[in-house]
Amino acid sequence: MFKMYETELAGRKLTIETGKIAELANGSVMVRYGETVVMVNVTAAKEPKEGIDFFPLSVDYEEKLYSVGKIPGGFTKREGKPADKAILTSRAIDRPLRPLFPKDFRNDTCVVATVLSVEQDNSPEVCAMIGASAALSISDIPFGGPTAAVAVGYVDDKIVINPTLAQREKSRLTLTVAGTLEKITMIEAGADEISNEIMLEAIKQAHVEIKKICNFIADIKNEIGKPKFEYKSFATDPEVYAEIKENFEDRMYQDVQAIDKTVRDANVEKITEDITNYFIEKYGEEVAEEKKTDISDSVHDLEKTCVRKMILEEHKRPDGRAIDEIRPLSCEVGVLPRVHGSAIFTRGQTQVMSIVTLGMKSEEQMLDGLDEEDAKRYMHQYNFPPYSVGEARTSRGPGRREIGHGALAEKALVPVIPSEDEFPYAIRVVSEVLSSNGSTSQASICGSTLALMDAGVPIKKPVAGISTGLVTDKNDPSRYIMLTDIQGIEDFFGDMDFKVGGTKDGITAIQVDIKIDGLTYDIIKEAFERTKIARDYILDNVMLPVINKPREDISKYAPKIMTTVIRTDKIKDVIGPSGKMINKIIEATGVKIDISDDGKVFVYGTDTDSCQKAMDMILDVSKVIEAGNIYTGKVSRIMNFGAFVDLGGGNEGLLHISKISSKRVEKVEDVLNVGDEVTVKVSEIDDQGRINLNMRDLEVNPQ
Repeated sequence: MFKMYETELAGRKLTIETGKIAELANGSVMVRYGETVVMVNVTAAKEPKEGIDFFPLSVDYEEKLYSVGKIPGGFTKREGKPADKAILTSRAIDRPLRPLFPKDFRNDTCVVATVLSVEQDNSPEVCAMIGASAALSISDIPFGGPTAAVAVGYVDDKIVINPTLAQREKSRLTLTVAGTLEKITMIEAGADEISNEIMLEAIKQAHVEIKKICNFIADIKNEIGKPKFEYKSFATDPEVYAEIKENFEDRMYQDVQAIDKTVRDANVEKITEDITNYFIEKYGEEVAEEKKTDISDSVHDLEKTCVRKMILEEHKRPDGRAIDEIRPLSCEVGVLPRVHGSAIFTRGQTQVMSIVTLGMKSEEQMLDGLDEEDAKRYMHQYNFPPYSVGEARTSRGPGRREIGHGALAEKALVPVIPSEDEFPYAIRVVSEVLSSNGSTSQASICGSTLALMDAGVPIKKPVAGISTGLVTDKNDPSRYIMLTDIQGIEDFFGDMDFKVGGTKDGITAIQVDIKIDGLTYDIIKEAFERTKIARDYILDNVMLPVINKPREDISKYAPKIMTTVIRTDKIKDVIGPSGKMINKIIEATGVKIDISDDGKVFVYGTDTDSCQKAMDMILDVSKVIEAGNIYTGKVSRIMNFGAFVDLGGGNEGLLHISKISSKRVEKVEDVLNVGDEVTVKVSEIDDQGRINLNMRDLEVNPQ
């Protein structure tokens, strides 16, 4: 039965419709926010997926170009693989939902959000996040929601919920917050050096709206929600766990305290082998094989219990650090000889190398998405090869995680990248993870800052990144320990990975992953304070002593660049018929040339001389002749009544014999010859565009 529910969000009507479409899905809704329309369908398998130890949730945010009246490019004229922004939105939808499913649920579950129509003032991403929660809440899939989300801006020193397109263009903050009625479940932000206090207040104001939407979805669920279906539990067998705990807890507690990750992993591998042999010897191979999954899960749970107990009760960390202590840090720049900029940043056993390449404006990334942004000149990419975690497998290219981490580092650095007018290059940074033991995305922020300065990119301020973790008491959620600079094991067994990048003056990026039902304001505030202290320490004591400002000159291997602005009506002259003129300039100088529609000209070459030669030719072709101005030209033709002078740019003027000199000139040839360079004044440009020149008025001491 068709149902439509209506509420208000940020002063605009929001409706959720259900019962009309996709009847075979477990749950289906259509979210309308202004003229933005997003359809969300959720499904779950009837039986669990065997042989896995995680919840198989997949989220797909599908951008359809018809939603903004575009036809896809390419030969097939249909949407291909999702754009980076669609992948990032899928991740943003996933993160607040995943912790709200039962921990022992193993049925394949799919969330598909399809964007059908977009009005730029109303975010389809927010609609998709709200729609996913609504569809799951009314479905028969086990889900502990509802949750909801809003976007937040900071415009003219005011916090704005779900900013319009015009407001987003002026906003110093791009923040997405998700939450339940009680807590915050997800934070994703890019910011222009926003203070901790403003960021926390923005999150609080977002939560006010989130609670309203959660209540709205809860009312819908109470009216039409289906009963949740029964599922096979994959909870660990308590008897197996109890036996392993009784016999191996003390040893596990010691084994996980190895400082070196390699040693710790080897310890856990050996105790796992010994536990398996214990069950074989006691119960026989057949029983041990039957309980193989329970044994594996119990070993995992015991390791988790030991790590969390150590941190929560003894305030000890597996590697012996204090709760707020950062791992050993080091960095170096200029590590590769022929690239345009490079650096290595090391934090404990996490190591990232970042490389900068400078290119032409035409090499910026073109975007084919649903919003107004069509290109970006600063690109940050992150690679996570298997060898970084000691695994022997083939690299398959960047996955969603790699794209997400690259985007986070990009957000962190965008606010300090110089404008195109200041530094007219396309900039690509690639972060190669060499070794991973937690917080590689934050190490890539630090390494990329160093590499940009090494490349001579005049960034406004250096940026550093750090993450904090969390271990809570499941019996008393108000009791917790926060960890500064979490390593892999603390991230894996902890409750939070709170990543913050920023300068000494404010936050530039946030990404929060949690495994519990949410965060309180006090936890968020403390995380901001901890990360601020750590960022300042990293900048002052590690990064800036190595390189404290961008190099004065770019690499000799980077393209040299010169810029100018010509009149837009002269662009066609510089390009010439079928590109003849611009190709002539390129062939004569060996440079590369970009010309924007607004008349900006960029000349790239391997040396300054060739760039200057090309620039002179461009300026000559694009020269605008105006009456009263003085120009230098060459005599192109001589007639009995005067001489024609080539002024450049296809402009030719007549120098009448009477205007050559204050003295009487009998024959033009007595004074001028073809090819002579002369300085003339434009005395007149008539209605037909004919140019009249004068040399007589330029004489210093006319006789």
